[in-house]
Amino acid sequence: MVDDILDDRSVGGVSGAKRLAQSYRQLPAVADLMLVHRSTQLRGRLLKFTDQLVVIQDRSGGRHTFENHPGSFAYNGETVTLVRPGRPQAAQDSSTRLSAAGGVVARDQVARVAQASRLWVEGDHDARFIERVWGDELREFGIVVEPMRGIDDLIAAVAAFGPRADRRLAILVDHLVPGSKETRLTEQISDPNVLILGHPFVDIWQCVRPRSMGIDSWPEVPKGEEWKAGICRRLGWGSTTEGWKRVLSAVNSFADLEPELVGAVEQALDMLAPPEEESE
Repeated sequence: MVDDILDDRSVGGVSGAKRLAQSYRQLPAVADLMLVHRSTQLRGRLLKFTDQLVVIQDRSGGRHTFENHPGSFAYNGETVTLVRPGRPQAAQDSSTRLSAAGGVVARDQVARVAQASRLWVEGDHDARFIERVWGDELREFGIVVEPMRGIDDLIAAVAAFGPRADRRLAILVDHLVPGSKETRLTEQISDPNVLILGHPFVDIWQCVRPRSMGIDSWPEVPKGEEWKAGICRRLGWGSTTEGWKRVLSAVNSFADLEPELVGAVEQALDMLAPPEEESE
């Protein structure tokens, strides 16, 4: 295909990639558009959109999060660039608003009674991020987020929780990469009512996009040095308490978070949400 051949060499003062991007039709990203993610060929309907991130639901109900680059998607066989609609969807109905996670929710939302199912996260910072971005969805589905304060005793904790079909458990883990301690531990859990999810980053702070923090990238911290303290030293943030305030204040919506975390949380909510007929 032509877009597989063009590279980023300058043509007439404009890079080939930029010329190609400008050739795609801009398509307003409205809910329920049927799209194909071109690089993976995943097909589904548009659930959520920001200028940076796109969430698509496939036919089986699974949610997939992608970065929004020019020409990343196809609509009716045409390569397009998704753009924000001229008028926000939620503004069309005064009874609704957009949540920080990109969903349409009622302005006068009433929280559902908490379910028996739970979403476990590693620590308090993880829980604050989830609440800050997905709080509306958590209240809508009656999902409680509980910090584990580490996963060393995860196997015993899961056994004590007693997962079953009406008492499911989703667990969000940091640094879930091949060969890590976290991966070796979670691989020992095989209960069908437990879903292990995660992201590849060392700490939940690192799930915040550098651009949202006003930095070029997260500094490298040598193995063996306490990560948060090392980050604060290198960025001149003072204490880790001050660093946490900076990190939390930089997160206003799911567009401020890396796609790996967004995708994991969306999958967790899919697994824990009550059936549609129960949530009417």
